[in-house]
Amino acid sequence: MFEEARKVTECQERLTMTRAHESTWVVNRRNFARGLAVLPTLGLIAAARLACAEAKYPTRSPRLVLPFAAGGVADVTARIVAEKLGDKLGHRLVVDNQPGAGGINAANQMRSARPDGYTLALLSNGTAISVGLFKRLPYDPVKDFAPISSMGYFDFLFCVNAASPFQTMADFVKAARDKPSTFNIGTINIGSSQNLTAELLKSTAAVDVTLVPYRTSPEVLIALLRDDIQLAVDSYAALKSALLDNTIRPIATSAAKPSEILPNVPPVKESGIGDFDVISWNGIFARSGTPKDITDMLNRGLHDALALPEVKQRALEFGIEAKGSTPEELGARLRSDIDKWSKVIERAGVPKQ
Repeated sequence: MFEEARKVTECQERLTMTRAHESTWVVNRRNFARGLAVLPTLGLIAAARLACAEAKYPTRSPRLVLPFAAGGVADVTARIVAEKLGDKLGHRLVVDNQPGAGGINAANQMRSARPDGYTLALLSNGTAISVGLFKRLPYDPVKDFAPISSMGYFDFLFCVNAASPFQTMADFVKAARDKPSTFNIGTINIGSSQNLTAELLKSTAAVDVTLVPYRTSPEVLIALLRDDIQLAVDSYAALKSALLDNTIRPIATSAAKPSEILPNVPPVKESGIGDFDVISWNGIFARSGTPKDITDMLNRGLHDALALPEVKQRALEFGIEAKGSTPEELGARLRSDIDKWSKVIERAGVPKQ
């Protein structure tokens, strides 16, 4: 009797334990199912937090490295655009001047930076020229840099002394062909955009003239006024005071069409020497590998800043057309100019540095 009672008790205990386990399993299964239902929500929250973190760029002031000294035309115009871009981004840009031949110092700063959009550089056609001008560069401007947008474009003017008999580029070319080795063209230092533009004129027009390099634009201007040179090649900004004083006279522009600030000055190509088109440019680049959402944000900000009437007017005072581009357009121009100026440098026999 006692044995039977003990067996009944054991059976009851086992039944109770089994029911408890079943209850626990049911609860756990329900929790698991609830967890599965919550996972998509958690994923959306995580994605939202990630997007929010990315949208926070910039959380501090980006640095804009310039390959020019402070106070020059490029520096002044870049600071104007940088200020407006900073307004769009919500953080002012810190302009860092790193002058050096062909923009090498500025490019090196960019190459050593992290691809996070916090180090930007203003590069120009001088960067393209440096590829053909230097024996070796510590960077590859096509592979190491991510183009964002152009910032401005400007041409070069071919000017004569106000008392010069040459009224057009065709007049100068004819005289140079009639009297080889008689005339001089002045530019700033060998390998500069101005100097290579003169080299391109010399080869395209097939004229025998002497190119005379000077250290600075004021020295070029003095030489023109003294008739040491018969033609000067430089930017509007460098020649502006003499142009306004009417002591020198522009006879052609290097661009394919007249500039907005000097609409009556015809392009060189209208002189009958063949195709001739030289435009200097500058643009904003980031380190290659910078996330696309960041470069897209910078591109939009630059386009907005460059479209402002006060920016356009201020740039035009220096002879610069403030104009943005797509990253693809800027990259294509860089590659095209590398090819173009490398050929000019080789043809002219400019010694590599």
